[in-house]
Amino acid sequence: MLYHFLYPLHTLFGGFNVFRYITFRCVGAIVTAFLIVLLLGPKFIEYLKRANIGQVIRADGPESHFSKKGVPTMGGALILLALTLTTLLWVNLSNRQVWIVLLVTLWFGLIGSYDDYRKIKKNNSKGLSARGKLLLQILGGLLAGLAVYYTQGFSGNLFLPFFKHITITLGAGYILFIILVIVGASNAVNLTDGLDGLVSGPVVITSAVYLVFSYLAGHATLSAYLQIPFVTGAGEIAIFCGALAGASLGFLWFNAFPAQVFMGDTGALSLGAALGCVAVMVKQEILLVLVGGIFVMEALSVILQVGYFKASGGKRIFLMAPFHHHFEKKGWTEPKVVVRFWIVSIILGLSALATLKLR
Repeated sequence: MLYHFLYPLHTLFGGFNVFRYITFRCVGAIVTAFLIVLLLGPKFIEYLKRANIGQVIRADGPESHFSKKGVPTMGGALILLALTLTTLLWVNLSNRQVWIVLLVTLWFGLIGSYDDYRKIKKNNSKGLSARGKLLLQILGGLLAGLAVYYTQGFSGNLFLPFFKHITITLGAGYILFIILVIVGASNAVNLTDGLDGLVSGPVVITSAVYLVFSYLAGHATLSAYLQIPFVTGAGEIAIFCGALAGASLGFLWFNAFPAQVFMGDTGALSLGAALGCVAVMVKQEILLVLVGGIFVMEALSVILQVGYFKASGGKRIFLMAPFHHHFEKKGWTEPKVVVRFWIVSIILGLSALATLKLR
Protein backbone atom coordinates (compact mmCIF):
# COMPACT_ATOMS: atom_id res chain seq x y z
CA MET A 1 0.00 0.00 0.00
CA LEU A 2 2.79 2.41 0.91
CA TYR A 3 4.56 1.39 -2.28
CA HIS A 4 1.56 2.43 -4.36
CA PHE A 5 0.86 5.67 -2.47
CA LEU A 6 4.32 7.00 -1.71
CA TYR A 7 6.67 5.72 -4.38
CA PRO A 8 4.85 7.61 -7.20
CA LEU A 9 5.53 10.80 -5.24
CA HIS A 10 9.30 10.39 -5.62
CA THR A 11 9.14 12.82 -8.55
CA LEU A 12 8.04 15.49 -6.08
CA PHE A 13 10.27 14.47 -3.19
CA GLY A 14 13.29 12.25 -3.86
CA GLY A 15 13.14 10.68 -0.41
CA PHE A 16 10.12 8.61 -1.42
CA ASN A 17 12.35 6.75 -3.85
CA VAL A 18 13.35 4.42 -0.99
CA PHE A 19 9.98 2.68 -1.31
CA ARG A 20 11.20 1.30 -4.60
CA TYR A 21 13.74 -0.89 -2.85
CA ILE A 22 12.78 -4.30 -1.53
CA THR A 23 15.54 -4.17 1.08
CA PHE A 24 14.06 -1.01 2.63
CA ARG A 25 10.56 -2.44 2.62
CA CYS A 26 11.82 -5.70 4.18
CA VAL A 27 13.25 -3.78 7.12
CA GLY A 28 10.05 -1.76 7.36
CA ALA A 29 7.98 -4.95 7.40
CA ILE A 30 10.07 -6.57 10.15
CA VAL A 31 9.84 -3.52 12.41
CA THR A 32 6.15 -2.87 11.69
CA ALA A 33 5.03 -6.45 12.40
CA PHE A 34 7.14 -6.59 15.55
CA LEU A 35 5.68 -3.33 16.89
CA ILE A 36 2.08 -4.30 16.09
CA VAL A 37 2.40 -7.50 18.13
CA LEU A 38 4.35 -5.79 20.90
CA LEU A 39 1.84 -2.94 21.26
CA LEU A 40 -1.35 -4.98 20.90
CA GLY A 41 -0.06 -7.98 22.83
CA PRO A 42 -1.01 -6.93 26.41
CA LYS A 43 -4.57 -5.92 25.46
CA PHE A 44 -4.98 -9.05 23.35
CA ILE A 45 -3.82 -11.33 26.17
CA GLU A 46 -6.15 -9.57 28.58
CA TYR A 47 -9.04 -10.14 26.17
CA LEU A 48 -8.23 -13.85 25.92
CA LYS A 49 -8.25 -14.09 29.71
CA ARG A 50 -11.63 -12.37 29.99
CA ALA A 51 -13.05 -14.64 27.31
CA ASN A 52 -11.70 -17.75 29.11
CA ILE A 53 -9.77 -18.82 26.02
CA GLY A 54 -7.26 -20.93 27.90
CA GLN A 55 -4.90 -23.76 27.06
CA VAL A 56 -6.17 -27.33 27.37
CA ILE A 57 -3.48 -29.78 28.50
CA ARG A 58 -3.20 -33.42 27.39
CA ALA A 59 -3.83 -35.82 30.26
CA ASP A 60 -0.91 -37.98 29.09
CA GLY A 61 1.50 -35.05 28.74
CA PRO A 62 4.47 -34.25 31.00
CA GLU A 63 3.43 -33.44 34.59
CA SER A 64 5.35 -30.16 34.45
CA HIS A 65 2.88 -28.93 31.82
CA PHE A 66 -0.21 -29.20 34.02
CA SER A 67 0.55 -25.75 35.43
CA LYS A 68 0.07 -24.34 31.94
CA LYS A 69 -3.63 -25.14 31.96
CA GLY A 70 -5.70 -22.02 31.47
CA VAL A 71 -2.87 -19.89 30.02
CA PRO A 72 -4.41 -17.85 27.16
CA THR A 73 -4.16 -19.55 23.79
CA MET A 74 -5.08 -18.77 20.17
CA GLY A 75 -2.39 -16.09 20.25
CA GLY A 76 -1.65 -17.03 16.67
CA ALA A 77 -4.53 -14.75 15.73
CA LEU A 78 -2.39 -11.79 16.77
CA ILE A 79 0.49 -13.05 14.62
CA LEU A 80 -1.85 -13.40 11.64
CA LEU A 81 -3.27 -9.91 12.21
CA ALA A 82 0.19 -8.33 12.30
CA LEU A 83 1.39 -10.43 9.36
CA THR A 84 -1.59 -9.53 7.19
CA LEU A 85 -1.61 -5.80 7.97
CA THR A 86 2.15 -5.50 7.54
CA THR A 87 2.21 -7.44 4.28
CA LEU A 88 -0.57 -5.32 2.80
CA LEU A 89 1.17 -2.18 3.99
CA TRP A 90 4.61 -2.84 2.50
CA VAL A 91 4.29 -5.12 -0.56
CA ASN A 92 3.48 -4.36 -4.16
CA LEU A 93 -0.17 -5.41 -4.10
CA SER A 94 -0.15 -6.32 -7.78
CA ASN A 95 2.16 -9.27 -7.03
CA ARG A 96 0.10 -12.48 -7.30
CA GLN A 97 2.67 -14.63 -5.52
CA VAL A 98 2.30 -12.68 -2.29
CA TRP A 99 -1.47 -13.07 -2.46
CA ILE A 100 -1.15 -16.83 -2.89
CA VAL A 101 1.15 -17.14 0.13
CA LEU A 102 -0.99 -14.83 2.26
CA LEU A 103 -4.28 -16.58 1.42
CA VAL A 104 -2.77 -20.01 2.10
CA THR A 105 -1.53 -18.76 5.47
CA LEU A 106 -4.96 -17.38 6.40
CA TRP A 107 -6.73 -20.56 5.27
CA PHE A 108 -4.59 -22.70 7.56
CA GLY A 109 -5.10 -20.12 10.28
CA LEU A 110 -8.86 -20.62 9.97
CA ILE A 111 -8.42 -24.40 10.24
CA GLY A 112 -6.31 -23.93 13.36
CA SER A 113 -8.77 -21.43 14.86
CA TYR A 114 -11.67 -23.82 14.47
CA ASP A 115 -9.59 -26.63 15.95
CA ASP A 116 -8.65 -24.47 18.95
CA TYR A 117 -12.27 -23.38 19.39
CA ARG A 118 -13.45 -27.00 19.50
CA LYS A 119 -10.82 -27.88 22.11
CA ILE A 120 -11.77 -24.96 24.33
CA LYS A 121 -15.50 -25.59 23.94
CA LYS A 122 -15.17 -29.27 24.85
CA ASN A 123 -12.49 -28.55 27.49
CA ASN A 124 -10.28 -31.38 26.25
CA SER A 125 -7.31 -31.78 23.94
CA LYS A 126 -9.38 -33.15 21.05
CA GLY A 127 -10.51 -30.61 18.49
CA LEU A 128 -11.17 -31.39 14.87
CA SER A 129 -10.85 -35.04 13.93
CA ALA A 130 -7.49 -35.92 12.41
CA ARG A 131 -9.21 -36.86 9.15
CA GLY A 132 -11.25 -33.66 8.99
CA LYS A 133 -8.23 -31.47 9.71
CA LEU A 134 -6.13 -33.28 7.11
CA LEU A 135 -8.81 -32.99 4.44
CA LEU A 136 -9.10 -29.24 4.99
CA GLN A 137 -5.32 -28.92 4.85
CA ILE A 138 -5.13 -30.93 1.63
CA LEU A 139 -7.83 -28.71 0.13
CA GLY A 140 -5.77 -25.62 0.94
CA GLY A 141 -2.63 -27.24 -0.45
CA LEU A 142 -4.47 -28.30 -3.60
CA LEU A 143 -5.77 -24.80 -4.28
CA ALA A 144 -2.28 -23.41 -3.72
CA GLY A 145 -0.80 -26.05 -6.03
CA LEU A 146 -3.27 -25.26 -8.80
CA ALA A 147 -2.66 -21.52 -8.41
CA VAL A 148 1.11 -21.93 -8.51
CA TYR A 149 1.21 -24.41 -11.38
CA TYR A 150 -1.33 -22.78 -13.69
CA THR A 151 -1.14 -19.07 -12.91
CA GLN A 152 2.55 -18.67 -12.16
CA GLY A 153 3.72 -20.68 -15.15
CA PHE A 154 5.96 -22.94 -13.09
CA SER A 155 7.45 -25.76 -15.15
CA GLY A 156 7.01 -28.50 -12.58
CA ASN A 157 10.77 -28.86 -12.26
CA LEU A 158 12.19 -29.63 -8.85
CA PHE A 159 15.57 -27.99 -8.22
CA LEU A 160 18.05 -29.70 -5.93
CA PRO A 161 20.37 -27.82 -3.57
CA PHE A 162 24.12 -28.51 -3.90
CA PHE A 163 23.73 -29.24 -7.63
CA LYS A 164 23.98 -26.74 -10.49
CA HIS A 165 22.08 -28.30 -13.33
CA ILE A 166 20.27 -31.34 -11.92
CA THR A 167 16.49 -31.04 -11.83
CA ILE A 168 13.64 -33.52 -11.45
CA THR A 169 10.72 -32.99 -13.82
CA LEU A 170 7.42 -33.72 -12.11
CA GLY A 171 5.04 -32.16 -14.62
CA ALA A 172 1.51 -31.93 -13.24
CA GLY A 173 2.69 -34.16 -10.39
CA TYR A 174 4.30 -31.01 -9.04
CA ILE A 175 0.84 -30.07 -7.72
CA LEU A 176 0.85 -33.16 -5.49
CA PHE A 177 4.35 -32.27 -4.36
CA ILE A 178 3.19 -28.77 -3.41
CA ILE A 179 0.40 -30.28 -1.30
CA LEU A 180 2.95 -32.49 0.44
CA VAL A 181 5.28 -29.58 1.19
CA ILE A 182 2.60 -27.23 2.54
CA VAL A 183 0.63 -29.79 4.53
CA GLY A 184 3.80 -31.46 5.80
CA ALA A 185 5.34 -28.17 6.93
CA SER A 186 2.10 -27.12 8.61
CA ASN A 187 1.81 -30.30 10.66
CA ALA A 188 5.53 -30.42 11.46
CA VAL A 189 5.44 -26.92 12.98
CA ASN A 190 2.25 -27.81 14.84
CA LEU A 191 3.90 -30.87 16.39
CA THR A 192 6.84 -28.72 17.49
CA ASP A 193 4.59 -26.29 19.36
CA GLY A 194 4.83 -27.88 22.79
CA LEU A 195 7.15 -25.70 24.85
CA ASP A 196 7.27 -21.99 25.63
CA GLY A 197 8.94 -20.22 22.71
CA LEU A 198 9.99 -23.42 20.99
CA VAL A 199 8.22 -22.65 17.69
CA SER A 200 8.64 -18.88 17.62
CA GLY A 201 12.44 -18.94 17.57
CA PRO A 202 12.93 -21.40 14.68
CA VAL A 203 10.15 -19.67 12.70
CA VAL A 204 12.04 -16.37 12.99
CA ILE A 205 15.24 -18.07 11.82
CA THR A 206 13.58 -19.96 8.96
CA SER A 207 11.73 -16.83 7.83
CA ALA A 208 14.99 -14.86 7.82
CA VAL A 209 16.73 -17.50 5.71
CA TYR A 210 13.89 -17.55 3.20
CA LEU A 211 13.86 -13.76 3.15
CA VAL A 212 17.40 -13.99 1.74
CA PHE A 213 16.48 -16.71 -0.74
CA SER A 214 13.36 -14.83 -1.86
CA TYR A 215 15.32 -11.66 -2.49
CA LEU A 216 17.99 -13.54 -4.44
CA ALA A 217 15.45 -15.57 -6.44
CA GLY A 218 13.75 -12.36 -7.56
CA HIS A 219 17.00 -10.70 -8.64
CA ALA A 220 17.98 -11.80 -12.14
CA THR A 221 21.67 -10.94 -11.83
CA LEU A 222 22.24 -12.40 -8.37
CA SER A 223 20.25 -15.57 -9.05
CA ALA A 224 22.26 -16.16 -12.24
CA TYR A 225 25.54 -15.59 -10.40
CA LEU A 226 24.58 -17.96 -7.57
CA GLN A 227 22.97 -20.40 -10.01
CA ILE A 228 19.63 -20.63 -8.23
CA PRO A 229 16.26 -20.51 -10.00
CA PHE A 230 15.16 -17.03 -11.02
CA VAL A 231 11.51 -16.41 -10.17
CA THR A 232 9.96 -13.22 -11.49
CA GLY A 233 8.42 -11.22 -8.65
CA ALA A 234 9.83 -13.41 -5.87
CA GLY A 235 11.48 -10.39 -4.30
CA GLU A 236 8.14 -9.25 -2.91
CA ILE A 237 7.88 -12.53 -0.99
CA ALA A 238 10.96 -11.40 0.93
CA ILE A 239 8.77 -8.66 2.42
CA PHE A 240 6.22 -11.28 3.51
CA CYS A 241 9.06 -13.24 5.11
CA GLY A 242 10.17 -10.09 6.91
CA ALA A 243 6.66 -9.55 8.24
CA LEU A 244 6.51 -13.19 9.34
CA ALA A 245 9.84 -12.91 11.14
CA GLY A 246 8.87 -9.63 12.81
CA ALA A 247 5.46 -10.88 13.95
CA SER A 248 6.96 -14.12 15.32
CA LEU A 249 9.69 -12.17 17.10
CA GLY A 250 7.07 -9.90 18.67
CA PHE A 251 5.06 -12.91 19.76
CA LEU A 252 8.17 -14.45 21.32
CA TRP A 253 8.25 -11.44 23.66
CA PHE A 254 5.12 -12.82 25.32
CA ASN A 255 5.63 -16.52 24.53
CA ALA A 256 9.08 -16.85 26.13
CA PHE A 257 9.28 -18.91 29.32
CA PRO A 258 7.13 -18.63 31.33
CA ALA A 259 4.66 -18.00 28.52
CA GLN A 260 1.92 -15.40 28.93
CA VAL A 261 0.16 -16.71 25.82
CA PHE A 262 0.30 -19.66 23.44
CA MET A 263 -0.17 -19.48 19.69
CA GLY A 264 -2.32 -22.62 19.51
CA ASP A 265 -3.10 -24.39 16.27
CA THR A 266 -4.23 -20.99 14.98
CA GLY A 267 -0.61 -19.94 14.82
CA ALA A 268 1.29 -23.21 14.43
CA LEU A 269 -0.68 -24.56 11.45
CA SER A 270 -0.65 -21.22 9.64
CA LEU A 271 3.04 -20.47 10.24
CA GLY A 272 4.04 -23.91 8.97
CA ALA A 273 1.88 -23.52 5.89
CA ALA A 274 3.36 -20.07 5.26
CA LEU A 275 6.91 -21.44 5.35
CA GLY A 276 5.97 -24.34 3.08
CA CYS A 277 4.28 -22.06 0.57
CA VAL A 278 7.20 -19.61 0.55
CA ALA A 279 9.59 -22.50 -0.12
CA VAL A 280 7.45 -23.50 -3.10
CA MET A 281 7.20 -19.98 -4.48
CA VAL A 282 10.96 -19.44 -4.51
CA LYS A 283 11.70 -22.96 -5.81
CA GLN A 284 13.64 -23.99 -2.69
CA GLU A 285 11.33 -26.74 -1.42
CA ILE A 286 13.98 -29.36 -0.66
CA LEU A 287 16.01 -26.82 1.30
CA LEU A 288 13.14 -26.51 3.78
CA VAL A 289 14.14 -29.92 5.15
CA LEU A 290 17.49 -28.41 6.15
CA VAL A 291 16.36 -24.94 7.22
CA GLY A 292 13.40 -26.32 9.16
CA GLY A 293 15.34 -29.29 10.46
CA ILE A 294 13.92 -28.81 13.96
CA PHE A 295 10.39 -29.20 12.61
CA VAL A 296 11.39 -32.21 10.52
CA MET A 297 13.04 -33.85 13.53
CA GLU A 298 9.93 -33.36 15.65
CA ALA A 299 7.63 -34.79 12.99
CA LEU A 300 9.91 -37.78 12.37
CA SER A 301 10.09 -38.51 16.09
CA VAL A 302 6.31 -38.89 16.20
CA ILE A 303 6.20 -41.03 13.06
CA LEU A 304 9.00 -43.30 14.31
CA GLN A 305 7.52 -43.56 17.79
CA VAL A 306 4.05 -44.51 16.60
CA GLY A 307 5.36 -46.89 13.94
CA TYR A 308 7.75 -48.67 16.31
CA PHE A 309 5.13 -48.80 19.06
CA LYS A 310 2.72 -50.64 16.77
CA ALA A 311 5.35 -52.90 15.20
CA SER A 312 6.98 -53.91 18.49
CA GLY A 313 3.81 -54.42 20.47
CA GLY A 314 4.18 -51.48 22.80
CA LYS A 315 7.89 -50.62 22.91
CA ARG A 316 9.14 -47.05 22.46
CA ILE A 317 12.16 -45.42 20.84
CA PHE A 318 11.89 -42.17 22.79
CA LEU A 319 10.76 -41.63 26.35
CA MET A 320 8.02 -39.47 24.84
CA ALA A 321 7.23 -37.92 21.48
CA PRO A 322 7.41 -35.30 20.01
CA PHE A 323 11.16 -35.19 20.50
CA HIS A 324 11.26 -32.19 22.85
CA HIS A 325 9.32 -34.16 25.49
CA HIS A 326 12.00 -36.85 25.39
CA PHE A 327 14.54 -34.38 26.74
CA GLU A 328 12.11 -33.15 29.38
CA LYS A 329 11.71 -36.73 30.56
CA LYS A 330 15.51 -36.98 30.74
CA GLY A 331 15.53 -34.10 33.20
CA TRP A 332 16.30 -31.09 31.00
CA THR A 333 14.49 -27.95 32.07
CA GLU A 334 12.09 -26.41 29.58
CA PRO A 335 14.23 -23.29 28.88
CA LYS A 336 17.29 -25.50 28.29
CA VAL A 337 15.44 -27.60 25.71
CA VAL A 338 14.11 -24.51 23.95
CA VAL A 339 17.40 -22.59 23.80
CA ARG A 340 19.33 -25.62 22.59
CA PHE A 341 16.77 -26.23 19.87
CA TRP A 342 17.17 -22.57 18.86
CA ILE A 343 20.93 -23.06 18.65
CA VAL A 344 20.47 -26.06 16.37
CA SER A 345 18.03 -24.04 14.26
CA ILE A 346 20.58 -21.24 13.84
CA ILE A 347 23.25 -23.71 12.72
CA LEU A 348 20.82 -25.28 10.24
CA GLY A 349 19.88 -21.85 8.90
CA LEU A 350 23.51 -20.91 8.36
CA SER A 351 24.10 -24.26 6.68
CA ALA A 352 21.25 -23.55 4.30
CA LEU A 353 22.75 -20.18 3.38
CA ALA A 354 26.08 -21.90 2.78
CA THR A 355 24.46 -23.97 0.01
CA LEU A 356 24.42 -20.79 -2.08
CA LYS A 357 28.13 -21.32 -2.71
CA LEU A 358 28.07 -25.10 -2.74
CA ARG A 359 26.79 -25.72 -6.22
